[in-house]
Amino acid sequence: MKYIFVTGGVVSSLGKGLTAAALGTLLENRGLKVTLQKFDPYLNVDPGTMNPYQHGEVYVLDDGAETDLDLGHYERFTNVKLTRVNNLTSGQVYQTVLDKERRGDYLGKTVQVIPHITDEIKNRIHQLAEQSKADVVITEIGGTTGDIEGLPFLEAIREFALEVGYNNAIFMHVTYVPFIKAAGELKTKPTQQSVAKLREIGIAPHILVCRCERPLDKDLRHKISLFCNIPYEAVIEEKDVDHSIYEVPLMLQRERVDDLVCRLLHLDAPAPNMAHWQEIIRKLIAPQHRVRIGVVGKYIELNDAYKSVYEAIIHGGVANDCGVEIQKVDAETIEREGPEKILKGLGGILVPGGFGERGIEGKIMAAKYARENKVPYLGLCLGMQIATIEFARNVLKLDKAHSTEFDPGTPHPVIALLDDQKKVTKKGGTMRLGAQPAQLVVGSKVAHLYGAFVVNERHRHRYEFNNAYRDRFAKADFVFSGTSPDGKLVEVIELANHPFFIASQFHPEFHSKPHKPHPLFRGFIAAAHAHTHRKAL
Repeated sequence: MKYIFVTGGVVSSLGKGLTAAALGTLLENRGLKVTLQKFDPYLNVDPGTMNPYQHGEVYVLDDGAETDLDLGHYERFTNVKLTRVNNLTSGQVYQTVLDKERRGDYLGKTVQVIPHITDEIKNRIHQLAEQSKADVVITEIGGTTGDIEGLPFLEAIREFALEVGYNNAIFMHVTYVPFIKAAGELKTKPTQQSVAKLREIGIAPHILVCRCERPLDKDLRHKISLFCNIPYEAVIEEKDVDHSIYEVPLMLQRERVDDLVCRLLHLDAPAPNMAHWQEIIRKLIAPQHRVRIGVVGKYIELNDAYKSVYEAIIHGGVANDCGVEIQKVDAETIEREGPEKILKGLGGILVPGGFGERGIEGKIMAAKYARENKVPYLGLCLGMQIATIEFARNVLKLDKAHSTEFDPGTPHPVIALLDDQKKVTKKGGTMRLGAQPAQLVVGSKVAHLYGAFVVNERHRHRYEFNNAYRDRFAKADFVFSGTSPDGKLVEVIELANHPFFIASQFHPEFHSKPHKPHPLFRGFIAAAHAHTHRKAL
């Protein structure tokens, strides 16, 4: 078993997760079995109760774990199926240690950060290694080197590498080499300071990945090598990509990172064949077609809030050899200015998931615009509930129809709380979470897109379609094209007399990859391109 630990320095948001995922891609394509893990130093047990502005999207796994969005990068770039063991927070560590202390597991010993907290962190690495049976475990340490909350994790991986032996564990440090415009040059001092801080902790990086806006010349690499005590060939340039994050594996391959990793870890693996990945990049850089998609949300200012949605849209474009321009639409802007002005000219409209009342009416207006103007529509989770509310109000004429989440006193609660959610008081980890089966209706658009009649998709919600209204909707060509196997829960809806109007209670974006685009996104982009082409004729 081999281990790679990815740390970061200078500033946050450098792309440690992308770097780890891209390395995983290269090693997988060498025939190695890889798994990836994220350690987050914050004290929340998981990001499930955190505001998207604080943390970005919550990425949900098949087993229902609410995790960091970097796990989305891991699954999109590789073929690995992650579980809750692949994400660890300080909150989980301290909660576990304190539970053990209360039970008396430590036999009266004083409980301390070292060894009890660090041992718990090391145990999680061993647990993942044993569970995954992988050849290589890549573990990313969140935060920035020098942060107080991250110190136990750095101490733990220092100890772990010592225990497993230095032929079996390496450290990859991602740092920043800024370009100072006034001086007209790249500066290495922040990187030097970051590596010095890491060495103070007892970790000497084997590989230094330098994020930069401009290329690193030979003199700069030699300088970094000398002052950071790292071999010249282990100073890796990771320049900002021109077109897509999916260029990163090819960039690292050009820098021979995978060769270096295999040599350091004594791995005998053939060079990767990245032809399929190069074809993905070709379709992203020079697609045969173009389409414009509007994403109507409430966290539009923050790109990470809908990260998986945006990526799945791009994957749908790859499947259709179609370049996608994503227009981010603030739902509150639609409320102020009307849908016609904002949504006119779009090839398709997507309403993603979300919580809270803000922007709801704007999203309902967007769904109405898509339905009435035959614009392809894809609703995800809340997006399905929005489509239901709009249809109830404007087609079934159920005045003031709403979800009880936003209007508990609505006379027509077409979306209501799940029965098993009514007594829930705690917010964290208590929603309907994880992969669950859905039975698709024979002859439906959704079944045709999937090419299957039973699918497993990931959920994250508390509210559902209210079955008391199912007959009224069905009589008006509102098709329930997917339900839970027992038929009690509505999972997918579509409109019979519309080119493409599909919405799911689940989150299909979590199962999409650039090399395996999700069927719903593939079909949505195909319909959006057809709609755009029809308008142009």
